[in-house]
Amino acid sequence: MTDQLRAGPDTRVTLHFAVRLMDGTEMDSTFSGQPASFVWGDESLLPGFERALLGLKAGDKRSVYIEADKGFGAYNPDNIQQFRQDEFAEGMTLEAGVVVSFRDASGAELPGVISQIEDNWVTVDFNHPLAGRDLTFEVEILTVERDVPEQPVTIRL
Repeated sequence: MTDQLRAGPDTRVTLHFAVRLMDGTEMDSTFSGQPASFVWGDESLLPGFERALLGLKAGDKRSVYIEADKGFGAYNPDNIQQFRQDEFAEGMTLEAGVVVSFRDASGAELPGVISQIEDNWVTVDFNHPLAGRDLTFEVEILTVERDVPEQPVTIRL
């Protein structure tokens, strides 16, 4: 009998997952839909989430506590900015909870959530909505497969 392949370097993992706040509120889940798949180390999962999967094999289930700093990081009050209302496009809905998109210096999209509107000022929070939150990460591993990076082909004549 051969050992089953376990999640780690050089693997592709397909799984169902749920991310929950400590009070049980579900923030994201694939359990009622299509599973997720990632290649180990491709940075599609935060390091704390990926580490929680190390050594798991198909059929394994695990519920892991993820501290805020190992998940989406600490809440940073410096990530809250204020803008004048006239800096937003005319006709744009400006109310608390609306996600607005900005471009950073390199041109990358930077989403923020309007947290407050007061007088002619709009306060935007650029922290991830789960920053500063301890979480529970529940997983069920469906498959673990070898993922061998493509090698360049050299043809010698």
